[in-house]
Amino acid sequence: MITVVRPRASPEPEARNSQQVRRLNLHRMLTAAMEKTEPFTRAEIVQVTSLSVPTVGTLSEALLKAGLLRDVGVGPSRGGRRPSFLEFDSRCGFVVGVALGATHTHVAVSDLRGDRLGHRMMATPLVGPRGLLGRIAAAVRDVLREAGVPRDKVLAAAIGVPGAVDREQGTVVALTPNLKGWVNVAVAEALGQSLPTTWIVENDVNLAVLGERWRGAAQGHDTCAFIHAGTGIGAGIVVDGHLHRGQQFQAGEIGLMCMGRQYLPMDFGSRGCLESLAGAAALQSRWSSSKDHGRHGLTEILAAAEAGQPRARRLVGEAAALIGMAAAHLALVLDPSLIVLGGALAHSSSFLDEVRKVVGRIIPKPPDLVVSQLGREAALWGCLAVAVTEARSQLRERLGARPPLP
Repeated sequence: MITVVRPRASPEPEARNSQQVRRLNLHRMLTAAMEKTEPFTRAEIVQVTSLSVPTVGTLSEALLKAGLLRDVGVGPSRGGRRPSFLEFDSRCGFVVGVALGATHTHVAVSDLRGDRLGHRMMATPLVGPRGLLGRIAAAVRDVLREAGVPRDKVLAAAIGVPGAVDREQGTVVALTPNLKGWVNVAVAEALGQSLPTTWIVENDVNLAVLGERWRGAAQGHDTCAFIHAGTGIGAGIVVDGHLHRGQQFQAGEIGLMCMGRQYLPMDFGSRGCLESLAGAAALQSRWSSSKDHGRHGLTEILAAAEAGQPRARRLVGEAAALIGMAAAHLALVLDPSLIVLGGALAHSSSFLDEVRKVVGRIIPKPPDLVVSQLGREAALWGCLAVAVTEARSQLRERLGARPPLP
């Protein structure tokens, strides 16, 4: 069955009878077990859940028989009976993540703790939606086969795309201009034909901020932002621990910011917005008079700037000033504790220094600005994060859907 869903929290059900009380307790215990990164004892579960010792004993046996927990043996005695250790069986299911980029696409499979078991990077072919989705589906099958993961054990999959997404329908409304023909493409349905599972479709920069919070520079930050500055410019925003998309799913579209009053009468789509002034295409067009700059034009500009070439440094400095202004405006609205900079431009030291200077001039107490720790794989880690969240939710729901556990 192919299902299109959104990442969601799993609120504990309200208990109205003994069966629901049992289900609630199973949810609580399984959640506690999933959050433990090391083997644990039943006594530790009693402590964190406030369930009684007999209840935890009964439920742990049920979860062991259901294949969601596993017994990892006994530990040394601390003066009494040797404790028995359990752990969440993170290989009871698996997830897939796909990060579709304008130039490269990453595919990975992980267990339910996010430990990657397989990964592949491929050049994004300049073909239509059907051909590209077919290549992605083939890459997913190859990664699963190489990792030894059966397709029917994949509980959820997520794909990040550089464009506007209708998450309710699992479709891509429109992608970056570098990928032509992507208008109202049913991505979840197409990929579900190859891998029938729950597919989540999300904007790639939204996923990047989730990836950085999970495994990167933004760990421990509940209100933060990720700004991607490269082929395109955009931001992913987390407020109080939750991804913020906005009423029309336009939150973070800073690439559309108008950067000056003089641009108001102009064509909004091609002149005057941040991306048209400071994105990779804008830098490349100003760097060379050639009509064909190639895919590595931005890399060449950044290398020249790092080497001290005056014209390249000026171009990068102008882009950094504009993006610094946008970052400062974003910070003034959100007041985040951290802004993570990602994309090709962010890894230029001169660019980062200039962005920090501009933000510091505008904001009296600016947030920390750091470079992405995950680099090109930030969105991929975000894919795995939301897929793991969805898969764990499914496991909790199955506790109530399947026949009563022993």
